[in-house]
Amino acid sequence: MRTSIRILILTVAAILMGVGTISASNFQAPADDITVGAQLYDRWYAVLNVSAPAGNMPIWERQSTNTRSGPDTWRCSECHGWDYKGSEGAYSSGSHATGFPNVMKLAAGMTDSEIVAHLKGSKDPSHDFSKYLTDTDLEKLAKFVKDGVQDDSASVDAHTLKVTGGNLAHGKTLYDGNCASCHGTDGKLIVFRTEGINEYIGSVANRDPYRFLHRTRFGVAGVKTMPVGRELGWQPADSVDVLAYAQSLPTGTEIETATNAGAGSKTSPNLGGPQGGVLGGILTGLGTVFAMLGLNALFMLGLIIIGALIVWALRKRN
Repeated sequence: MRTSIRILILTVAAILMGVGTISASNFQAPADDITVGAQLYDRWYAVLNVSAPAGNMPIWERQSTNTRSGPDTWRCSECHGWDYKGSEGAYSSGSHATGFPNVMKLAAGMTDSEIVAHLKGSKDPSHDFSKYLTDTDLEKLAKFVKDGVQDDSASVDAHTLKVTGGNLAHGKTLYDGNCASCHGTDGKLIVFRTEGINEYIGSVANRDPYRFLHRTRFGVAGVKTMPVGRELGWQPADSVDVLAYAQSLPTGTEIETATNAGAGSKTSPNLGGPQGGVLGGILTGLGTVFAMLGLNALFMLGLIIIGALIVWALRKRN
């Protein structure tokens, strides 16, 4: 009897240990408040799985430089930018420019409760989101803009948008281990459709590095399958390294090289077109002039011959 009880106890223990092992291997830490807040900043209605409010966000009508409309106007990221600096950052010019303020600077001088109050319209009734987000949601959003935003001005050149000082090899390791399975080793497995343009990881990384950094760190709003750097334990510098590597991937605008050229093959010469250099340009121009004069002379000669034939035919009839 005792032996049977021992066997039963050991069996139950083994089962429990097995379940524990399976659970641990598949366990994913729940997103913390900053991560959720970051995704709310990205596209809050996608996080909440609801439709965006109809029409434009009321404050949107105070600017005329950004011509987007509808759901985009309700996104924090569209007003204040992926670098969180609004009119003082990447969205200070271009089609995304709105003139709206630097939220990073504003939040730095406010408490979490003051930020929540602002999101409820305390400073501007048109900025009231309490009709759409719960207090808990607003607190998470406030937590993000207060403690989660990252100033990447030292990591990304503001003019070229290229990473400065990133560790390309480390970025490749992180990309291969967490991103390549979905996006492909060349980043072209998933095609993004952005405002009518097809893009890959490489093109997004080069065109909008701040959006790349935000979503690498905090995930994409409404997409639960994408790994979140913050939940993987990445530091801000890790995302910069991944960005550096992603900027080396194809963008879709590269000139394809011939695949049937043998080793040592040279590029075929370009036939026709202007000659190189200043002298070549002059000779090409003169050649064009003489060619036009020649064509005009042949045309006039043709008219003279036709006229002569007509005169000859008329005289012969008389």
